[in-house]
Amino acid sequence: MSDTGTDTRAGTNEAARDLTPPFRYTAELAGEIERRWQARWNELGSFHAPNPAGPLAGEVPDDKLFVLDMFPYPSGAGLHVGHPLGFIATDVYARYHRMRGHNVLHTMGFDSFGLPAEQYAVQTGTHPRTTTEANIERYLAQIRRLGLGHDERRRVATTDTEFYHWTQWIFLQIYNAWYDHDLGRARHIDTLIGQFESGARAVPGGRPWAVLTAAEQHAVLEDYRLVYHSNALVNWCPGLGTVLANEEVTADGRSERGNFPVFRKHLQQWMMRITTYADRLLDDLDLLDWPDKVKTMQRNWIGRSRGANVEFATPLGRDIEVFTTRPDTLFGATYMVLAPEHDMVDALVADRWPDDVDSRWTGGARTPSAAVSAYRAAIASKSDLERQENRDKTGVFLGTYATNPVNGHEIPVFIADYVLTGYGTGAIMAVPGHDERDFEFATAFGLEIVRVVSQPGVDPNAPLEAAYAGDGVAVNSANAEGLDINGLAVEAAKSHMIAWLEQRGRGKGTVQYKLRDWLFARQRYWGEPFPIVYDEDGVAHALPESMLPVELPALSDYAPVTFDPDDASSEPSPPLAKAADWVNVELDLGDGLKKYRRDTNVMPQWAGSSWYQLRYIDPTNSDELCAKENEAYWVGPRPEIHGPRDPGGVDLYVGGVEHAVLHLLYARFWHKVLHDLGHVTSSEPYRRLFNQGYIQAFAYTDSRGVYVAADEVEEREGAFFWRNVDGDEVEVYQEYGKMGKSLKNSVTPDEIAENYGADTLRVYEMSMGPLDASRPWATKDVVGAHRFLQRAWRLVVDESSGQLRVTSEDLDERTLRILHKTIAGVDEEYASLRMNTAGAKLIELTNHLTKAFPNGAPRTAVEPLVLMMAPLAPHTAEELWSRLGHESPLAHGPFPIADENWLTEDSVEYPIQINGKVRGRVTVPADASREQVEAAALEDSKIAGFIEGRTPRKVIVVPGKMVNVVL
Repeated sequence: MSDTGTDTRAGTNEAARDLTPPFRYTAELAGEIERRWQARWNELGSFHAPNPAGPLAGEVPDDKLFVLDMFPYPSGAGLHVGHPLGFIATDVYARYHRMRGHNVLHTMGFDSFGLPAEQYAVQTGTHPRTTTEANIERYLAQIRRLGLGHDERRRVATTDTEFYHWTQWIFLQIYNAWYDHDLGRARHIDTLIGQFESGARAVPGGRPWAVLTAAEQHAVLEDYRLVYHSNALVNWCPGLGTVLANEEVTADGRSERGNFPVFRKHLQQWMMRITTYADRLLDDLDLLDWPDKVKTMQRNWIGRSRGANVEFATPLGRDIEVFTTRPDTLFGATYMVLAPEHDMVDALVADRWPDDVDSRWTGGARTPSAAVSAYRAAIASKSDLERQENRDKTGVFLGTYATNPVNGHEIPVFIADYVLTGYGTGAIMAVPGHDERDFEFATAFGLEIVRVVSQPGVDPNAPLEAAYAGDGVAVNSANAEGLDINGLAVEAAKSHMIAWLEQRGRGKGTVQYKLRDWLFARQRYWGEPFPIVYDEDGVAHALPESMLPVELPALSDYAPVTFDPDDASSEPSPPLAKAADWVNVELDLGDGLKKYRRDTNVMPQWAGSSWYQLRYIDPTNSDELCAKENEAYWVGPRPEIHGPRDPGGVDLYVGGVEHAVLHLLYARFWHKVLHDLGHVTSSEPYRRLFNQGYIQAFAYTDSRGVYVAADEVEEREGAFFWRNVDGDEVEVYQEYGKMGKSLKNSVTPDEIAENYGADTLRVYEMSMGPLDASRPWATKDVVGAHRFLQRAWRLVVDESSGQLRVTSEDLDERTLRILHKTIAGVDEEYASLRMNTAGAKLIELTNHLTKAFPNGAPRTAVEPLVLMMAPLAPHTAEELWSRLGHESPLAHGPFPIADENWLTEDSVEYPIQINGKVRGRVTVPADASREQVEAAALEDSKIAGFIEGRTPRKVIVVPGKMVNVVL
């Protein structure tokens, strides 16, 4: 029966509904089926994955699979159809493997601390927990409607007290650890104290450990702990009253939320010493099955550079140290630049300008100190990104000079915003001849430019019109002290230069990193409290595990103290400081009852998402983070499967590439510390990573550039129109972008499920294209997925009577080949996350069975089709499987197995073209040679009639495809 012209949506047209056969697969029927089977799965615990030990223990097969979706944030806006793209894909993958007999762990929790709930609390007075829990329930209702096969027993949220109990516990493990570079791993801080006490390790400063006061011992340990206090340079936003992470600051130096000015200033903050793991984080990328793009992004973020630290003498008697990856270009260093925040700037500033100072160097100020103050104020609100990308080079001279160690030249010292404290030493030797930014600065300020690397075919003494960053040999690079690297290629020149510097104590070969230690504190309310208290001397004390969790106190005012947005001198006052009874406590930490003060900062949102996969493994364990037996089963190394260097980790992690660096880097760091301390067997959290693309959609703006609701736009004759609040029709302009509320082009999964059924949405999203590619959304195309499910339904169910249509007829040879090729193909496509091509193969098989067996298809073909459909359209497949007479649900299989005998063709049909037009066909044995195919084609009676005795000029045989005869 044709479904052309039938309205597939429930309740849209009463007349059409009256004409709809009573047992047709409609949106209304799909909804009823979906609700019933979701209840049945819950009743049976169909997606429960047993653990080896603990409350969730059961019989566990060796074949296991841990599939993980990136931790979603439960936004109050709810889901649009772009959000579940990855969730559906992982569900298809998990269901496929579950049907193949694997023990599959697949669940979902919520990264539920964060700013939006806190902002809402500030505006309305509603406690963030109330808002967060309501958002979670809404989110769960939406994803449950999709039929995702999650183990509901394992759901967690970072805001659950029991969850952040263990987040605080991990913080204490890291705080009470140090990195032993001799062993190349983290150890408990007690082992370091033991070395100091025994004399095995010298105490900094030379005094014996026993004679140091408690405060002095604490200060020494702070220099080793993996968590420490630092007077860090942070992004301070007075208008919001909080410190912001770099990702929360726009390129023009303003807060992403509120658009307030953001200033760089030093504040006492918690830091995590992630830099100690830089080499391991970098080198172990080679062990991971991750996209090359993500690995490259992490390598660039870590930014390991080999070069030299070089000392430039100053009049202070204190050297300026710079790190350079090109020590071979030292003879071309004609000036120096310090970051405006560099700690030597104030000491280096001269009292007055030199007599012959270039006016371009002074910034128009009367004294160097005035120039520095004015310049710092001018760039205080610039973000690091803006400073790096700014093409207009600005800066001021400090009025003092440093000495180039290789030629003794006195070179001017500047400050400029294009140099950052966050990389290297915060100071550079500027080589304008061979660095574009240095060349631009030197040109703007009239500074000397010297060529020290040859440019092929150019006189080494010719003036440079642009920086030359290409290959070449050293030129103009010799001195009277025996250093001559002229004629040497870059690597040889570097080695000679480093050796000369080290011999004279003016430098040392070294390695530097772009990676900075992790700023781990926020002046907010809605976050994990620190399990740290301070005594009356301000010394930090870690709380014992018995005092965990440290719960957030109840507040009525959640807002941090805010200031004049332009008041860069203001200081943070976090919301928790208002809870005086919570902040000021009396505790016995082993030496009697004493007064302490709690830390009023909270952890950043990254904290909970840095370890959540471990809690999925053992979510109800109240005695430990995760039982090692369960961790080893789910994410432990499997060298017998993945090779001898397998680090372990989640078997498949799916999420967007926007988390390529920060989340993934932080999670790897935490996991490696836990591994070093013996809490987990795996050394990496995620063995395999897959980045899904985005769903995009058309968006529309009016003449002001303001977005209007896409579903209110009407297209007429190639133009687009929308009615404003006054009812006036105005022309709007179409653009294309990522689906979301900001572009007002969202489509909710609820409305698609209501109009077509959740299985239709699942099939459509998986059929839109490769999972790792972005794809355009078109609601009008959803009907195609629905019609496929209707055709599959009709293979089993008679639309008029509801009776089974399958027959006991034997399959013909052609259908057997198509069926088993489909089974083999779909099997491979599911395993490779190619859901779109798996769906295409199922549609081809459905179409073949529909056309070949108009009065009912054989059960032996229909049942494998239903089983293969199950990962994509699980509710429909379960219903059909049940109607086919099976009492047990198919969630655990079986998945059909292809018969190898039907995967190879005995013969091949070749279309025969004559001068490009098909004139006939010939069937030959599959193993026929080119000559045999050509002979068979020319002997065919139809082809012979076209040739009529003429000799072909050329016969082209494309093996397995076609024959082309050229006359």
